[in-house]
Amino acid sequence: MARESEDAGMAKASKVKRQKKKKTKENKTRTVQANILYDNAKGEENPNRHYANNKIKTTKYTVLSFLPKNLFEQFHRFANVYFVFIALLNFVPVVNAFQPELALAPVVFILSVTAIKDLWEDYRRHRSDKEINHMDCLVYSRVERRYVEKYWKEVRVGDFIRLRCNEILPADVLLLSSSDPDRLCHIETATLDGETNLKQRQVVRSFFDLDCDFDPLKYNSVIECEKPNNDLNRFRGYIIHRSGRRDALYKENLLLRGCTIRNTEEAVGIVIYAGHETKAMLNNNGPRYKRSKLERQMNVDVFWCVIILLVMCLFAAVGHGLWMFQYGDKRPVFDVLSPEGTDLSPIMSAIYLFLTMIIVFQVLIPISLFVSIEIVKICQVYFIHQDMDLYDEETDSHLQCRALNITEDLGQMQYIFSDKTGTLTENKMVFRRCTVAGVEYSHDANARRLAMYQEMDSEEEECTSHGGTLPRRDSVTSHQSAPVVLRSQSTKSHRRTGSRAEAKRASILSKHTAFSSPMEKDITPDPQLLDKVNECSSQMDFMRFHSQPMSQLPSDLSDIIDFFIALTICNTVVVSSPNQPRQKVKLASRKSLLSSSSSLITNRSSNKGCSSMLSSPSAESTLTKLDEERPPRGLDHAFSPVPPCYDGKAWDKEEGELRYEAESPDEAALVYAARAYKCSLVGRLPDQVTVELPHLGKLSFELLHTLGFDSTRKRMSVVVRHPLTDQITVYTKGADSYLILILLSFSKKIVYRTQNYLNLYAADGLRTLCIAKKILSKDEYACWLQRHLEAETAIQGREELLFESALRLETNLQLLGATGIEDRLQDGVPETIASLRKAGLQIWVLTGDKQETAVNIAYACKLLDPEEEILTLNAFHTNFAPFEIYPSSSPSSSSSHTVPFMVHRLGLVIDGRTLAYALDKSLEDKFLAVARSCRSVLCCRSTPLQKSMVVKLVRNKLKVMTLAIGDGANDVSMIQVADVGVGISGQEGMQAVMASDFALPRFRYLQKLLLVHGHWCYSRLANMILYFFYKNAVTLIFWYQFYCGFSGSAMIDQWYLIFFNLMFSAFPQLITGTLDKDVSAETLQQLPHLYVNGQNSEEYKPYMFWMNMIDAFYQSLVCFFIPYFAYADSDVDLFTWGTPITTLALFTILLHLGIETKTWTWMNWLSITFSIALFFTVALCYNASCPTCYSPSNPYWTMQRLLQDPLFYLLCAITPVAALLPRYFYRACQGTLFPSPVQVGRQLDKLPTEIRRNILSLSRVKVGSPLSPKPPFLSLAKPSPKGCNKKDQRSFPSSNTPPS
Repeated sequence: MARESEDAGMAKASKVKRQKKKKTKENKTRTVQANILYDNAKGEENPNRHYANNKIKTTKYTVLSFLPKNLFEQFHRFANVYFVFIALLNFVPVVNAFQPELALAPVVFILSVTAIKDLWEDYRRHRSDKEINHMDCLVYSRVERRYVEKYWKEVRVGDFIRLRCNEILPADVLLLSSSDPDRLCHIETATLDGETNLKQRQVVRSFFDLDCDFDPLKYNSVIECEKPNNDLNRFRGYIIHRSGRRDALYKENLLLRGCTIRNTEEAVGIVIYAGHETKAMLNNNGPRYKRSKLERQMNVDVFWCVIILLVMCLFAAVGHGLWMFQYGDKRPVFDVLSPEGTDLSPIMSAIYLFLTMIIVFQVLIPISLFVSIEIVKICQVYFIHQDMDLYDEETDSHLQCRALNITEDLGQMQYIFSDKTGTLTENKMVFRRCTVAGVEYSHDANARRLAMYQEMDSEEEECTSHGGTLPRRDSVTSHQSAPVVLRSQSTKSHRRTGSRAEAKRASILSKHTAFSSPMEKDITPDPQLLDKVNECSSQMDFMRFHSQPMSQLPSDLSDIIDFFIALTICNTVVVSSPNQPRQKVKLASRKSLLSSSSSLITNRSSNKGCSSMLSSPSAESTLTKLDEERPPRGLDHAFSPVPPCYDGKAWDKEEGELRYEAESPDEAALVYAARAYKCSLVGRLPDQVTVELPHLGKLSFELLHTLGFDSTRKRMSVVVRHPLTDQITVYTKGADSYLILILLSFSKKIVYRTQNYLNLYAADGLRTLCIAKKILSKDEYACWLQRHLEAETAIQGREELLFESALRLETNLQLLGATGIEDRLQDGVPETIASLRKAGLQIWVLTGDKQETAVNIAYACKLLDPEEEILTLNAFHTNFAPFEIYPSSSPSSSSSHTVPFMVHRLGLVIDGRTLAYALDKSLEDKFLAVARSCRSVLCCRSTPLQKSMVVKLVRNKLKVMTLAIGDGANDVSMIQVADVGVGISGQEGMQAVMASDFALPRFRYLQKLLLVHGHWCYSRLANMILYFFYKNAVTLIFWYQFYCGFSGSAMIDQWYLIFFNLMFSAFPQLITGTLDKDVSAETLQQLPHLYVNGQNSEEYKPYMFWMNMIDAFYQSLVCFFIPYFAYADSDVDLFTWGTPITTLALFTILLHLGIETKTWTWMNWLSITFSIALFFTVALCYNASCPTCYSPSNPYWTMQRLLQDPLFYLLCAITPVAALLPRYFYRACQGTLFPSPVQVGRQLDKLPTEIRRNILSLSRVKVGSPLSPKPPFLSLAKPSPKGCNKKDQRSFPSSNTPPS
């Protein structure tokens, strides 16, 4: 009772405290308290009551809201509103043309089809929601004083949840307790970002030192955190304890919904965000919907159809008014009186007739066009998914289409913007060479090892390639290859089986650890450097034995050991064991490890877990600790005579058991490189990193802070207390261009040498990183720490404050050395870029890499050609105007910007700093002029924001279709800005894929996706849309108005009029729009320039719409007047004459489709046969069973009589031929006399396979082949790039123009 009254008092006090808070603060933060404090209080007193519950509802509709909400959404499409208006107009007696109920049929059918599709999709979402909401989890109950099972949907913000190993998190939970002795919890975030490596999360600092299990009843703290947001990599807040102490909260304390608990038996946390407020749900946007270029063109033509409709109705209304006017006061006997029984004036008759004709001619606007397009696009996506050439066996992944309605845009791309690392390259980082203290170590044996892998790659491609796909080397193929040095025993066992299935199983197992193929792990050390490492270790062992200070170690050897220590600890790599996958390595004795480090002997228990950017101690405890005088200790305290837990043989064995879970391939490569020199990372805790060094055993570095990498600083730092010297040391690694600027001035000689080696590394295409360190005095660290802790506990502007804090620390660094890491090109990249270039696509590469590295890779992947002259633009100050070189760069004397002469002989290389100036409003036009004059553009050292700005600039200024492709989080903004975004499902997670419209396993698949499927999708949809406009424009009733006084009467039964376009002629065009192939896939890939057909919109030009309209009017004339003259002066009734006209129109429309169809399959024949059979079946049944359906008309037995009349069959033979003769003649002449490249490709497909392949091979070699496009030099007036004619190219020496 006392406890409950105390809790009630606390609840009351906290309520008063909350009321005093400012409203502005409440708008920016969220306050979370434990629900168990309010179990006995009324519901309105619970401060968490306003937060979302954990029930997920991704459905759009309920049973009651489905009909009104779905109709409301469908009426957002203007066409549906128009058709409903027409149908309702039929209910007005004075203007109706058809039976009102019958006129509703088409629009009801279209709305029903769409509604059924939406309902089915929503039902699937409902089933998924129900399954998720009814999963179980353990929630603490105050009444039962234990954890009880509840459904996920019953969880609330403020509940305590117990989590067990391999369970999925039901909500965003703040970690308060863990069964792990180090208070860690490991999670797998693959469902959020696709990354399979384990992430460490740690208990909130104030709950770190609990000696017993966490008791929710003793929890009395208040949590202040930020409002729900979708940033997966950020969480800011603090926890206020009853004592008033305030501890900062970080993303490392938060477990996100959807993640899986690993390697932790139990954990307890409090729910911070639930349901739709969790970060996972806020990131779940579903498929993306865009508007394609073709659809925008189509909407213009729909507008023209409306204009034509209004003109025809106006013409008929004027004609009717004049016809009525000629009678004067003498009314015709058949005139219909007004509802009041009076005569209508000619003007009123014309107005009513205008509305009637809108109803009659409504077919001119294709009501089923939009639904048909959606159906065809879904079918196209299905067939793209079924293409096995786009399936990657190694990763067991295939193409994903996330935007369902822009498939045709793939056939109209003009510019491609690509990332480099992970997109063009493998993103398999392999340590290649390094320089330490100004001395370079070439690692020749390691180079030979990598060359062996490349040779095995080429051999395997020759032996095992099949079906047009080339297997790519990684952990799978490495298991099948010849032995290489340092291969592990488990890998050998897989190699001995020789079975592809076994190798694939081995690959699946290895996927649990990213970046861990033998090629990446098995580094061959450089003998010279290995000798120095051993010499350094032996000297340190000697100094330890003789109790000599470490300062006596020669500086070059000291730099070497510091270099490898930095490689080992300056990262976020988690250590695990492969024998028990996903299990953390248990060190032999934590106490013995701590005893080996002098810095961890004193006050270790009172300071368990020191400060980092992830978790920092309170300012008071840390600063107090700094002020304490440490007892004097000699080296006998720093080392034991025999290193604890160290034995050379045991070390080798343990090394084979360690597995590194890295968040990036660069980190893994550097840790594996250090391990090759016996400097091994063997354990990582939130407050310490354990490293094993030769001769010295295991040393534990007290980890004070981790300053993570960001795209602005371009570096990462760790602050540690060195166990050998007891000094606070900063180790930093980062991009050389940024790190060189913050080095000490007295080390210029080493910096100069290192810079030269870095340039050589970059010239070899290696990725470069610099390694540096800094020793802080106690006063310097205390001064910096005070402000850093203030930054850490801030909620508003925390990122900016932490950034400034990192900049203050990372100054006056001592350069240790640099590394060169090789990132191999993906298979097929040079060939893909060459093909895309021949297809008229302009390719720009936007990368954050060093300029020399990017240029070397650009040459390797054929982006840059040795014959090109390279313009290199590097700016060093704001007054630099790099684009003034443009007029003088051309040998032509003309300075005009309209026709750049060197368009296909220049390559542009520009760095990030220059790009910042180039994107300025005053220079962007000049930049575009220079860039468009170049065959290739390479932007180096560019930030994610610059990438997106470049894409946006080109897209908006040049009005071209753009595609952006990348694989990492830094490419997301670029992917989202482009017309089409493509994500590579590579090794950097799934952020790019989740933001993309299409996802590919490899860059090389882009070739077939664009050149084949893009071409097909565009060609099919363009022709289908034109056919729709033509089919609906065959308006037979218009000509009849000249014979009925423009009264709106029809000679065709209204049933045929209503269902003609909706049923009888609908199916064949859907089949053609889905399956038609104008050119085969093989020819399209062999002749890439056929892709220009889509770039220039050759299949859908504005004049084609008008040509189809004219053709439709001509065909309607033929179909009307031939039967008219055939039945002239006969006694047939109106429907006996009108029904043959309908039949002839159907035959003509279907034969017209046959002329336009390029590929005939059994489904084409079946659909046409079905349409004709359906028409005659409906006609026969309707004419036999419905004599009085539409009184006074009588269609009884009409079709039966016609089928007995020879004249009907004669008309069916003559009329379609006469109607289609002009179109057939035009197609025949065009294909024979003026064939387009696509028609030539289609003719090639008809040749025997061997002859066709010979011609195709000749066309690629022979200059000036008739299949080659004419040389389309780019001009500033023309936005679309074209392919280049090799005959007009000149050779230029490869040169890098010096910076202007």
